[in-house]
Order: sequence, then C-alpha cells, then structure tokens
Amino acid sequence: MSLFKKLFGSKSNNSEEEIQSGDRGRYMPEITLPIDEKFTINFKENGGKFLYCENLDEIFQTLDYIIEENSWEDKKILILENELKKRFASSSLHMALPNDTDATYFLTSCESLIADDGSLLISSKQIAEKKLADLPSNFIVFSTTSQIVGSISEGLRAIKSKNTQKIPTNITTIKHFKLEEEKNFMTYGSNSKNLYLLLLEDL
Repeated sequence: MSLFKKLFGSKSNNSEEEIQSGDRGRYMPEITLPIDEKFTINFKENGGKFLYCENLDEIFQTLDYIIEENSWEDKKILILENELKKRFASSSLHMALPNDTDATYFLTSCESLIADDGSLLISSKQIAEKKLADLPSNFIVFSTTSQIVGSISEGLRAIKSKNTQKIPTNITTIKHFKLEEEKNFMTYGSNSKNLYLLLLEDL
C-alpha cells in the first residue's frame, strides 16, 4: 500500500478534487476511491493524526516520538487490553491502573477503521464497559491496514464473524479528533479525542 506513503504527513490531495462531481460531465461515471485512500482522506478531515508504519519497529519508534513530542515521558498511560500490555511491555511506559483517573493518554486497538466517514469502531474489547468521556482525552490507536472496511455495517459484520461465541458489548465509534477548543457547533456534545493512529502495514 504505497499510497499511504504518499498521503502520510500531507493534506488531502487531488483525489478530493477528483471526486467532486460538479466539474465532471453529466453522464460521466462517479470516481470510486479505494477504501484505504477514502479512509485516509476522511480520517484527516476529522482531525486525526495519521502515522503509517511498515513494521513493528517503526510502531515502537513512532510511539516514542509521540510521547516525546507531547512531553508525556513522566505521564501515566492507560492500557486496558492485556495483549497490548504484553506487546508494549518492553517500552518504558508508566502504566496506570484500570480505574485510575489521572492517566494522560490511552493506548488501544480498535475493531475496524471505517472508510465512509473516517471513524474508528471500538467495543468492550478495547474499552471494557467504560464510556468514552471517562477515558483520557488523548488516544493512541494501534491498528492494521487489513482492518479498513467500507462502512459501519461491514465493521459490525466483522465483529460478529470474529466473535461467534460471544459478541462484544459497548460498541461505539469515535469520529471527532480535535480538542475541545477546536470543536465547532457541528461537533458540540460529542466525545472528541486528540487521536493518533499508528497504522501497521499487514497486507
């Protein structure tokens, strides 16, 4: 997926202009973007910070950069997933207890990345039964390119197919990735998060 390298760190490119149908001929077919490119464009428009990584070494390096950039070296991190705790055990992270309220940032995975609106689908597997408002305002999400789906309904079907014995509860989406002072009336009342996406290439 070399397109991620083209899009990384850049603003929405000419693809946004190409999909504007107003300038196209009346009978020309609509241009359909690949779902990975569509997700990247919509995610950035939502205010998310997109960080593409080719391997796990780059994931660890990028996480260190995020922590350094925000001066979080001495701040507590909340991780609720045991698998993530094991994966990042070698990192010098100051782990918060599950019920701690003084964690500065939250490291999590997600269920799916939704291309249609650039949102992230999560469930009780990531956040237990906590409400988004109860979690730190700073999110770092670890995900893979294979988790990108076209729509929320596809994401829900994926959850069902992966969890035939017991479907997770507390399923929700995160869509607004801007701090409170950056929010406008269109996003008022939503659980906005300052969100970094660590996207690992696995296709």
